[in-house]
Amino acid sequence: MVVLHELLDFIDCDFVIADSSCSYWYEGRCPQSGNRLKLPRTSMSEAIAHGLMQHLANNDYYSREGKMYGILLVELPNGEQRVLKAFSGLLNSCSVVEGWVPPIPGRDEVAFEESRTLAELDAIKQEIITLKQLTERQQYEMLSNDFEQQLQAMSDRHRYCKHQRQEKRQQICNTLTPEALTIALEQLDEESRQQGIERRQLKRQQNAILQPLQQIIAAADARISELKQQRKALSRQLQTQMHASYSLTNFSGRSQSLQELMPGGSPTGTGDCCAPKLLHYAATHNLKPLAMAEFWWGASSVNQDKIPGEFYGACAERCQPLMGFLLSGLRPNPPAPFPAREGGVRSPSPDKLCIHKSFSPPLTPPCQGGEPGTGYFPPLQGGIKGGKSGVCASLPRCVYTEVTLPIIYEDEWLIAVNKPAGLLSVPGRYRDRQDSVLSRLRNLLADGMALVSVHRLDRETSGILLVARDRQTHRQLSQQFQQRQIHKVYEAILSGVLTVEQGKIELPLWGDPENRPEQKVDWQQGKPSLTHFQVMAREGDYTRVEFTPLTGRTHQLRVHAADARGLGITILGDRLYGCRAVTSRLHLHARELRFDHPQLEKTLHLQAITPF
Repeated sequence: MVVLHELLDFIDCDFVIADSSCSYWYEGRCPQSGNRLKLPRTSMSEAIAHGLMQHLANNDYYSREGKMYGILLVELPNGEQRVLKAFSGLLNSCSVVEGWVPPIPGRDEVAFEESRTLAELDAIKQEIITLKQLTERQQYEMLSNDFEQQLQAMSDRHRYCKHQRQEKRQQICNTLTPEALTIALEQLDEESRQQGIERRQLKRQQNAILQPLQQIIAAADARISELKQQRKALSRQLQTQMHASYSLTNFSGRSQSLQELMPGGSPTGTGDCCAPKLLHYAATHNLKPLAMAEFWWGASSVNQDKIPGEFYGACAERCQPLMGFLLSGLRPNPPAPFPAREGGVRSPSPDKLCIHKSFSPPLTPPCQGGEPGTGYFPPLQGGIKGGKSGVCASLPRCVYTEVTLPIIYEDEWLIAVNKPAGLLSVPGRYRDRQDSVLSRLRNLLADGMALVSVHRLDRETSGILLVARDRQTHRQLSQQFQQRQIHKVYEAILSGVLTVEQGKIELPLWGDPENRPEQKVDWQQGKPSLTHFQVMAREGDYTRVEFTPLTGRTHQLRVHAADARGLGITILGDRLYGCRAVTSRLHLHARELRFDHPQLEKTLHLQAITPF
């Protein structure tokens, strides 16, 4: 079975990656030495992954289920480079598929036990479904609602009658003789007693009808609880057996079972993810890993935290704990030489941040053909018509160990960064979401720990991001954002032809907590959002648009573009809102920002050239 693939299977022969930028590190500590070991996700590995995405997009076989896919760029003993590809878990119920890295050894040893247990688990699942769909549940809900309506109608009627009796008592007290008054009051009291009897009778009828149904439902719920415990015990037993048989090998030639590597227990599916499969295969076939990339493809994950076509790092529960062992014995690649600056001065050391400041003479041009000293980058080669994906071929090697963070403005109070697409604005909650503009600045600047992000851009969006260097500046700039005093301009490419030239979109947006991070139009719960738009150009089947948002809701421009009540055309590359085109990024860029400097008392107008 062919598992090693040529680079030309994924990228064109004339495709060029001119820098060695790294957007993510797979890393862990060696169990023996304690040293931190790292494997990058580079521009080259992402370009290869995009080539694989195009292959997946052209075959319905891969769209039936959503899952993680990965590629590993490796070097053969003779120095040639090849590509390995893998999928997580099973692919359409198959563990071995032609052309893909096979599963880690061990599954065959427990294949019979796995098959038997899976059959039991499926039977439990079907019984749970049956118990949840009991007709008694529907009957109980329907009858319960019916009784509630009857009780409510009765309460309303009794309340009205009580009010009438109170008024009547006041009238007869002044008009009837004592004997007649006694008789009349007794009649009113009797009416009140009869209504109380009527209510109690309805309650007894309700209990008589609903209680048997409640008992059936309670018994079913108890059985469901029991079945879930059985399912949990069976899954844990199978998992223990599989993890005892799964054997991982690292680059020092050492092999250990998952049970040995994670003695405290591990989640179901550990060892079946892309990264362990790729690294184990490379280690057992004398292949040297150079870079790796993992991405989600197919339907979005159940909890909507995985988006088709997006890159993801090692999962915190299953893969990250194994990284230190898997990378042990892997020799790091020798550092690539850095080109000399003009005049023979060498580039800074790799641990320095690549900075281009707009207010000082340029030390080195950010890109041939770009604007010196601005940190701006020209469009990618080929643009949206050429169909190329990757990094501009004219970029010099100004990227060291991370994606560059071009600083387009800096003073003692604030910093403005031209954020690259694919990088978070601020760190996320989990370990694989810590890399961000803010965390990089905090690590690389002397006053980094005092930095505070004033606002945020989506990870997929590039453009101007403001960071305050003190709390007072942060508070003053935040007030300008809240009071809509900051002028923002975005540029985007729509994945279709927009027929109108300009206009405004006003739709209320709401983030459904069950489908984060997706936002949607909701006229009851949504918050007001307003966007002005202007067509800049129409390029083939695409439309270049300028957006001016007057509010700053999450995903505002993306929803206003995609929703049929807005423009009805998704932004190119916006997979979360329905764009299925295979592209290298979301084509949305925060191009301009104009605001009053809180300390200098002057207006700043910052611009970052659109990189697409």
